[in-house]
Amino acid sequence: MSSIATIFAQVTNAAAGIAGTGDTAGVNPVDAAAQSRPAWSVFLMYGLLLAMVYFAFFRPQIQAKKKQEATIKSAKTGDRIVTSSGIHGVITNVKDSTVIVRVADNVKLEIEKSHIDKITRDSDSEKPVTAKVS
Repeated sequence: MSSIATIFAQVTNAAAGIAGTGDTAGVNPVDAAAQSRPAWSVFLMYGLLLAMVYFAFFRPQIQAKKKQEATIKSAKTGDRIVTSSGIHGVITNVKDSTVIVRVADNVKLEIEKSHIDKITRDSDSEKPVTAKVS
């Protein structure tokens, strides 16, 4: 960890030298960096780094998991689904942790709810309209 601090101090001193602030000649870079910035700024830097890691890596995964759980909870009989393995079918029965999916005539599969990837529902506007013949 001290090598990272030394590199950071050298970069800071190089930037200060380019900007023309501070006399860094003959001063240990670690001591100069420690004297030139307050202690709270280190905590601020690490806090910002942790926030960036959280928003870049963890938050998108948490949101995707919540979306998947909402999709699973909304599954009901008659919904068309696509599983994570690419199986297309219609839900015929919903159980606690599984669903029964009809994939073809007389072919039903029991699939874990956690493998449901997409759900599409038939709305009234999508159903074909048939005329009554009297």
